[in-house]
Amino acid sequence: MPVHVIDSKIYGSVWGTEEMHSIFDEVPRTQGWLEIICSLAEAQSEVDIIPHEAVEEIRRVCNINKLDMDLLRKRFNQSGHSMHGLIQELKKMCKGSSGEWIYYGATVQDITDTWISIALLKVWGIVFRDLRKIEYELLVLAKKHRTTPMLGRTHGQPGSPITFGFKVAIWVREIHRHIERLKDIHKRMGVGQLAGGVGSLSAFAERGIQLQSIFFKKLGLRIPDISWISSRDSQAEFIQLLSMISSTLDKIGHEVYTLQRPEINELNEIFKKDAIGSITMPHKRNPELSEHLGTLARLIRHNTNCLNENLVHEHERDGRSWKSEWGLIGPICVMIGAQLQLGYVLCSTLQVNSENMMMNLKSTKGHIYSEGIMLALARKIGKQTAHDLVYKISKTANKENHSLKSCLVNNEKVMKHLTIDDIEVIFDYKNQLGLCPEFVDKVVNLSRKSRADDKRFLIDYFSNE
Repeated sequence: MPVHVIDSKIYGSVWGTEEMHSIFDEVPRTQGWLEIICSLAEAQSEVDIIPHEAVEEIRRVCNINKLDMDLLRKRFNQSGHSMHGLIQELKKMCKGSSGEWIYYGATVQDITDTWISIALLKVWGIVFRDLRKIEYELLVLAKKHRTTPMLGRTHGQPGSPITFGFKVAIWVREIHRHIERLKDIHKRMGVGQLAGGVGSLSAFAERGIQLQSIFFKKLGLRIPDISWISSRDSQAEFIQLLSMISSTLDKIGHEVYTLQRPEINELNEIFKKDAIGSITMPHKRNPELSEHLGTLARLIRHNTNCLNENLVHEHERDGRSWKSEWGLIGPICVMIGAQLQLGYVLCSTLQVNSENMMMNLKSTKGHIYSEGIMLALARKIGKQTAHDLVYKISKTANKENHSLKSCLVNNEKVMKHLTIDDIEVIFDYKNQLGLCPEFVDKVVNLSRKSRADDKRFLIDYFSNE
């Protein structure tokens, strides 16, 4: 029975994706280790470190279907060593003395660190792909609602009018910056590990560098400048980036969560036909998508912080650091996979209630135009004086439950400098949107170019695979 909800057969679909599970689950992970062990043996034979005839036999037995996972668990419990049982079982299955050459001169981290480099490259590809899909859906929304007016809110309170397209365009650029960060971090990813017990390659002497070159070429990885057994910054950096991406998805989700409250009702996430909001209150339509984005983000942020601890490493090897990665990296990646999937559904099916946006804008009784009035007066009487005057009028209007416009036209100090027509122009929302539509245009144009650059990057990326 699974302890973590990620592995639940009932609930697991919203905590992870099959695609991410296919990387980090025990069977594919162990098969990944076996393939690395085979590649190491092949490379070692090519530089005459192990006998050529041993390679074929090692490859024959390095098959997850030939292993008894329960027996491996028993062997681990006996030895307390993460790889000893696997090596011994592989040796037993080998004919002759071929099993003596399995894992020759390598240490646990040579295999597991190399595997995590391969795994995180796969994660990178999934995240890059899914972020671009989300970016596209948000661009569609931004263009469609370029001029759709709504309340701008600061500190949770009505501010000045904006457009919904403007709000979404801000999300688009945040997603874009994450895509750029992914492209940048890719240069520091995909580095293999073959260093031996203390990182010095002492087991392979003068053939060590050549062995690294052949070994990592077989795996499609880069050669490290130096051992990184005691340096865990690359994993931490990538997972930190995933945490930032997760937080952006949480931000978008939280905005939808807030704006779909019935008393606001400006946005609605898709509601599945047979979905149940509450078993006690049948009327409920709970924001499951946007809410769960926040649930996953909290766990991802929390677990990511723990990875920073691993940068503090004792001497040349510290099991606390790299072993804790085993318990953190997989779940984080599986959860970000679910977040990206949920984020795509949310953004691609989001319902925009433009009529309610206008209704909420009008419900402020004109107080949202106070900035425009203040700035118009500022050109006559100075900004600070104008601010004090409009503040007092707005305060009175709120207290007496009057519209701001009615209080302005009845104020001698205001009417001394502004006409009724001046006030009418200011109280037309179209004149208070600033450059919201133009900013949407700018983001759309920038995104068109950057997405073309992404395609060129992907062509180079796949051509080098």
